[in-house]
Amino acid sequence: MGSRPYRRRLAWGAAALLAAGVAVPAAAFASDAGGGSDVPALSAGHGAKKAKNVILLIGDGMGDSEITLARDYTVGAAGRLNMDKFPLTGAYTTYSVDKDGKPDYVTDSAASGTGWATGKKTVNGRISKTPGTDKAMPTILELAQKNGLATGSVTTAELTDATPAVLASHATDRSCQGPADMKACPADTVAKGGPGSIAEQSVNHKVDVLLGGGKARFDQKVTEGRFAGRTVTQQAETLGYQVVTDAKGLQNAKPGKPVLGLFADGNVPVEWTGKPAAQGGTEPQRCVTSNPERKAGTPDLAAQTRKALQLLEGKQKGAGSKKGFFLQVEGASIDKRDHAADPCGQIGETAALDRAVKVARAYAAQHPDTLVVTTADHGHSSQIVPLEAAPPGLSSTLVTNEGQQLKVNYSTNTPGKSQEHTGTEVRIAAQGPQAERVLGVTDQTELFTTIRTALALR
Repeated sequence: MGSRPYRRRLAWGAAALLAAGVAVPAAAFASDAGGGSDVPALSAGHGAKKAKNVILLIGDGMGDSEITLARDYTVGAAGRLNMDKFPLTGAYTTYSVDKDGKPDYVTDSAASGTGWATGKKTVNGRISKTPGTDKAMPTILELAQKNGLATGSVTTAELTDATPAVLASHATDRSCQGPADMKACPADTVAKGGPGSIAEQSVNHKVDVLLGGGKARFDQKVTEGRFAGRTVTQQAETLGYQVVTDAKGLQNAKPGKPVLGLFADGNVPVEWTGKPAAQGGTEPQRCVTSNPERKAGTPDLAAQTRKALQLLEGKQKGAGSKKGFFLQVEGASIDKRDHAADPCGQIGETAALDRAVKVARAYAAQHPDTLVVTTADHGHSSQIVPLEAAPPGLSSTLVTNEGQQLKVNYSTNTPGKSQEHTGTEVRIAAQGPQAERVLGVTDQTELFTTIRTALALR
């Protein structure tokens, strides 16, 4: 008992020395629970000012409650997820703004993604454009391309959904996903001299790796400009993309040519299923770790991440370049199942992202000049409450892997309506060059600066 306060003081002191660039003995990071930060990851890359590569992992809607729920259910209250093992952890604020630049305290994924993609705030619903004048703002992916880096985006949502869209497109409204979806973005149409839909822009940007759902958006026909009469998928093929639709096709994709992976017509179906939360609660349930709606041959997020890393690294080797890459990986349906008050779907998607985190950290262990960051775009609605609580909204009782019962509550909207985001700050954790920049409480826009600084992008 007497040693624990000393250990906590030692760990805090070590973190301070780390931020100051002072070497810290490994013993300073010992964990009483045996599941804390691992020392090799801390020392790997520390002190380096420049990263060759950046891997950014986004859990959409993955606030502290969502992380805790997945941890409690899958590895136990005293256990640790892969995302819990980063050596440096902070928090960042997530608010958006109105057209006059004043705070809007609860963000959506378009405005929050724009925050780290461009370093600037915008209004909810807008994709990497200014809040007042609706002008395109340069993104971190565009800067990476300008500086000769390979780039990639992986998601379990449609590739045209807000979080992947902020990297490689600029749209007045997030709904303008395909050529047939441009009603809210008249000035963005090709006919008006704009860049077109999010799908068109994404492939026109020649992002090296695009993996996710949204095949139906890419199968829409382009109506204007050079590719009129062809689908966006055909446009991608004309631009040199290898188009794949299942795990086998992805495995066979070769470095050197860009890859477009479309693994579902819409969002990629979730991995786990179970009874959604209900008024008055549910009987205690175990989640089902399968989903009949998920087609055989659908690669999971970890497999997509592993292949994306291989393709990005292979492209650089093939080009004789030492400039590295930028890769964003999104676990999108943590948010979508939170909206639906579906705890099993939500937990399964958090676990899927956590396996992708493991892949990213394993890559960084072999490539210590890689900055790995994991965070969320905003908080969400799930709350762990006492078993005896009688929430006024929706709730569900789960039986965890420890054999204990756990009650989760969704009460950010009335039953029957979509549950809402929250305005809380969320976790950000990192390892590798410039990782110390995530310490303390920062703002979402500062993640752009962290990545730009780490990669020395001009």
